[in-house]
Amino acid sequence: MRSRADSPSRILHSVRWRAAVNLADEMCRSNALTSVALASGTVNSTEGPVHLGWQSSGETAPLRDDSVFLVASITKPIVSTGVLLLIERGQLTLADRVTDFIPEFGRNGKHGVEIRHLLTHTSGLPDMLPDNIGLRQANAPLSRFVERTCEEPLTFPPGRGVQYQSMGFTILGEIIARVTGRSCAEFLQQELFAPLGMNDTVLGAPDEWFDGESPQAARIPTVHVPADHAGGSAWNWNSRYWRQLGAPWGGLLTTARDLATFAQFMLRGGTTRAGRRLLSPAAIAAATRNQLEAMRDVPGDERRCRPWGLGWRLNWPAHSANFGDLLGPNTFGHWGATGTVLWIDPDQQLFAVILTTTPQEPAGHSLSRLSNSIAAAWC
Repeated sequence: MRSRADSPSRILHSVRWRAAVNLADEMCRSNALTSVALASGTVNSTEGPVHLGWQSSGETAPLRDDSVFLVASITKPIVSTGVLLLIERGQLTLADRVTDFIPEFGRNGKHGVEIRHLLTHTSGLPDMLPDNIGLRQANAPLSRFVERTCEEPLTFPPGRGVQYQSMGFTILGEIIARVTGRSCAEFLQQELFAPLGMNDTVLGAPDEWFDGESPQAARIPTVHVPADHAGGSAWNWNSRYWRQLGAPWGGLLTTARDLATFAQFMLRGGTTRAGRRLLSPAAIAAATRNQLEAMRDVPGDERRCRPWGLGWRLNWPAHSANFGDLLGPNTFGHWGATGTVLWIDPDQQLFAVILTTTPQEPAGHSLSRLSNSIAAAWC
């Protein structure tokens, strides 16, 4: 990672930034998106956040300036950071088997799965459980998702392929809990969010967010739900159940400002704004380099063209999806199924946060266009 002394000095081109904001505004006015929050910046400065659009589809209430978004799979690299804290404290290694911490995970031939496989999507676990919707309809607790993941067979031997697997992060959250004696949500709150001043970020909203005349939950804009979630007001993305579940694969609630704070923490090599070190540069370097490169049984196309770090998706140059087309080869970040993306370019010392409430899978057309416009605004 480039040191701060060697970092390029980036200047925001005000006309180009205004063009990026206008593009987002036009997307809202044309109903391509309902709401957008944008933030971008360098290690020391942030432009925005800018909030555009509406709090909910079909309403006239503008998006609140303090909006808290459900960012879906951007949760994954945050949880991975918690795992890295345990690794650098000597409580885990990447080569440890999951069964060392969760013995019941070994059912159906899963004894060979290592923590490394969970962080790099090479475990062979499914993305979602076959009965995912049924579990949510029953308002199942996280413990039930862990139990069901332990029962599932693998679709390929660990380390032999790449398959995006949200359930791997269910297990990582459980490992954090068993090693620390704290829930994954509590651990992240105490070890990351509070020290960084990410005061509007939670992995699962507490009860008090729903109490009083002006509940904090009112700050959460309504997300467009997939067709198979329609009618699921008791369990879909907009339900109190889901907002409180704290799913380690996709339940983070946060703001554009707080995610900008986290991006700057990564660009600073693991220190807070006040200079307190939370994570080592060595851990960040490991998390943001191509971990598939050394996995000889992973297909070559995956290693070269669709690399993963430890919880972070690296730049896939042949794919415009979500990150756009103008970022450097060492860029890392993640997208979320609710229509969100965070990217960090360590070579250019830039980051961008784009939060929407309109799912962008699989191509991320709006996110890609906004990413390009924001990247082009820095000189």
